[in-house]
Amino acid sequence: MKYLLLSALLLLLAVRPATAQTPPLGVWADDSGDSHIELYRCGEQLCGRLVWLRNPADANGKPRLDVKHPSPERHTQPLLSLTVLQNLRYNAETDRWEDGEIYDPENGRTYSCYVAAAGKDRLEVKGYIGFSLIGKAHYWQRVK
Repeated sequence: MKYLLLSALLLLLAVRPATAQTPPLGVWADDSGDSHIELYRCGEQLCGRLVWLRNPADANGKPRLDVKHPSPERHTQPLLSLTVLQNLRYNAETDRWEDGEIYDPENGRTYSCYVAAAGKDRLEVKGYIGFSLIGKAHYWQRVK
């Protein structure tokens, strides 16, 4: 009987779904469908970079650049491969990746952010200034 209970427990542990502590690595589509962001490990943290854009070229057919960034030296940086999420750390108490930053190349601003599981293959990504209650949540879908 003891071995049966132990076997059942081990089976349950083996088939349980991944927890949010498992980083949501992979490629995610933003809720506008205009970009895909690859989430990857950067040390113990979670980071993300743009890997696909619906409109990757400007009106002249050249790669879109980070022209809205507040630092002029970044204006020649292509948007593709640009790091847009950084410094996210897992917090077991809130069960989310937080205390990070998200950069919006559409307006050149950087916001505080967190990333949390919002279902199977879905993430809540919230950017905010000051308090997370005031920010705006976006929902990303896993691409791969």
